[in-house]
Formats: sequence, C-alpha cells, structure tokens
Amino acid sequence: MARERQPEDTYATPIRRLLIGLAVLFLIAIFLVWRIDSPRVERFRLAVIDQVVPSFDWAMAPVTGVIKLAGDFQSYQQLAEQNRDLRRELQQMKAWREAALQLEQENAKLLDLNNVRLDPKLTYITGVVLADSGSPFRQSVLLNVGKRDGIIDGWPAMDGIGLVGRISGVGENTSRVLLLSDSSSRIPVMIQPSGQRAVLAGDNSLNPPLEFLEDPDLVRPGDRVVSSGDGGVFPADLLVGQVALGSDRRLRVRLSADYERLEFLRVLRARPRETIADPGDIVAAPQPPEAVDDGAPDAPAEGTVDE
Repeated sequence: MARERQPEDTYATPIRRLLIGLAVLFLIAIFLVWRIDSPRVERFRLAVIDQVVPSFDWAMAPVTGVIKLAGDFQSYQQLAEQNRDLRRELQQMKAWREAALQLEQENAKLLDLNNVRLDPKLTYITGVVLADSGSPFRQSVLLNVGKRDGIIDGWPAMDGIGLVGRISGVGENTSRVLLLSDSSSRIPVMIQPSGQRAVLAGDNSLNPPLEFLEDPDLVRPGDRVVSSGDGGVFPADLLVGQVALGSDRRLRVRLSADYERLEFLRVLRARPRETIADPGDIVAAPQPPEAVDDGAPDAPAEGTVDE
C-alpha cells in the first residue's frame, strides 16, 4: 500500500529548489558585480562597502583584541630579554668597577712609594655654563668662573670627555670659552696611532677639518685625535675626537665633547712650561770660577827663605 504524500512534503521540495536557485543567482550577481569594471559598478561597490564594513566593527573587535594581546605579549617578552641583558651587563660593570678601584688603590700606593710628584697642570676648576653665545659667525660659551678663581687667558676647557675649547677673555667673575668649532680656532693636534701632526681648524661646524696634515695616506677614519702640545697652546694628550671622512672628501674630526649639552666645563690649570736658556746646565752642574792669572809672582810659601 503506497504511503500517502504529506502536505509538507508537497511544498518543501519546490521551495528548497527555489531558494537554492535564488542563492545561486545572487552569488552569480555578486560575482559579476565585483568583476565588472565600470564606474557605476565601482560606485555601487563603494556604497555597499561603506554601508556594510563599518557595521562589522563589533565582529572584528575580538580579532583586534587578540592581535593587540599578541603584540603586547611580544613586547613584554622583548622587555624581559632586555631586562636580563641589562642585569648581566650590570654584573659585568660591577666587576669592572671593583677591578678599577683595586687598580686605583694600587696606583696610589705605587705613586706614594716612588714619591711621584704630579704635574700641577692636571688639576682643574669646574665652572657652570651660564649662556651660550653661539652664532653663525662666533661660537663660544660663558662660564661663572673668572679672575677671582685664578682663571688665566688661554687655559683649555673640557667637558669631562673631550676638549671643548680655550679661555678667550677673562672677567672678574666670568670667563669666555672659545669653542674648537669657531672659525678663529686653530690648535695643533696629533693623530694616533700614526703619529701624524696637523692643525685642527674650526669652520663653525661640529666636524672641523684637519689642515697641514703631513701624510694623509697614513690617516684612517676612526683614528684617535689628541692635542700635540706643540707651541705650548694646550697640554699634550688631551682627547679631541676621532677622524672622520666628510661629504666633501676632506678629513675631519668628530669631536668627542657633547656640544649639545654643555652644562659644566673643566678649566685645566695649564701652567706655561719653563723656558730653558742653556741646555748644558741640565746635563752638568756649573763649574766653580777658575783663578785669574794677573801676571804677578806667586807669594812665597810661609816658612821658606829666598836665596
């Protein structure tokens, strides 16, 4: 006996087929709209995107949160690695500090045992930079130390790392420091390790050029530049900077002093060197004056009789 067809079976199959057909047609229409290259279709696509995409922000919120969480986790991991590296470097620095203190104590003991007399030019006076009077034509700074502190015109000034300039003008309570970068600054320097001598000429830039270099082929970028002490302008072996090759293919000096943060300067007591008039007095002591022969006969010795 055949089973009677139910009413829902009679309508379900055609409706299902109709819905499938409509879905296929809708998908084909979307495909065609997204593939057709036409200004009208493009405007239609943009209008659809403007209406649909902003309303999906709530749906993208979990994905955005997960992405941010992953980024934060990576940044925390990087911070943890950097923290471990800093702790390790701190331990190394502590070990170096202990070694430096031991060497300093040992050096002090050796100097005391050998009764070494330190050169007074190594002492210094620290001053505060009051004002920066730099200009395109003159670069200098003003210190709060002057004649009352014993400052003498021509003494070198350092920032604790490298040479900054020299005293050029002293007042009662203030003094002016002419920077190495000033166009009127000229100091003799020596390049290490080649030992080449040159003149550092300021040109109102942070990388002044080297002039009158003996043999430029022996100088390489990165070489150390120190004061040579020639002419008694500056004490020898004061750090100036490093050799660098400029964009104009000239050898220049990258100054070690931080000209952007000149807050305190050390003025070195560079006493003038003693002038030696007679080098022979250093090698041998002066001889006593000899007796002058005036032609008179020597007096007879006491107790003798002339015949």
